Amino acid sequence: MITGATTYLPVDLTGLRVAITGAAGGIGRVMADSFAACGANVFISDIDAASLATSGHPGMVANAGSAAEMENFVDTAVRELTGLDVLINNAGIAGPTKKVEDVTPEELDATLQIDLAAMFHTARRAIPALRASGGGSIINLSSAAGRFGFQLRSPYAAAKWGVIGFTKTLAIELGPQGIRVNAILPGLVDGPRIRAVIKAKAEAAGVGENAQTTRAVETTSLRCFVTQHDIANMALYLCSPFGATISGQSLAVDGDLQVLI
Repeated sequence: MITGATTYLPVDLTGLRVAITGAAGGIGRVMADSFAACGANVFISDIDAASLATSGHPGMVANAGSAAEMENFVDTAVRELTGLDVLINNAGIAGPTKKVEDVTPEELDATLQIDLAAMFHTARRAIPALRASGGGSIINLSSAAGRFGFQLRSPYAAAKWGVIGFTKTLAIELGPQGIRVNAILPGLVDGPRIRAVIKAKAEAAGVGENAQTTRAVETTSLRCFVTQHDIANMALYLCSPFGATISGQSLAVDGDLQVLI
């Protein structure tokens, strides 16, 4: 059986200045650890103060649901890092697991704000710093739900499809300034978050969690989940000299996922 990466891609990123949102846990935390292990200087945000305090990385509490807090995070990161080379927009929420007619306006607004609008606010604020650095990289975390329909997850899918359009447009705008913009589309990333989604989907479908897990894995050609390190390694690659001419791309890391169920 195929298994994903369990450690970071060993590339030299010494001195690279990297700001990552939502990075006190999960994929964001593995990204922060991996960039730091490769020599980068990292500054992170998260809404979870306790996890942030034990992350081992400098950072600040910031709510991705607030434009002002996201902008303040970027300003603080630029100040603490004395510039900026990379912005990784990782913060996000799963949103509701419901039929469209059952989703409340508040649930829709919260999902779109955190999963899409927050990226707009951080990118807009970071562009002058990236330009001043002579170029750089923005990575937006989309999802497999940014290229497939996702039953019972319409707010999340709408936001993640929006991330693709935002990424492509931003890449066109910023390319002449030497700033590259890409989206990473994780598939079924093993960990507490996907387990919670599988549980919610199983309950909604009236099946057991094990059955829902099997159904999910069988939608990939490689019959596997991917790991948080698989996602982090794609980010490392994009921000290294190896990714110097990659921009405007939507890069799936998903074991060749064929459909979301």
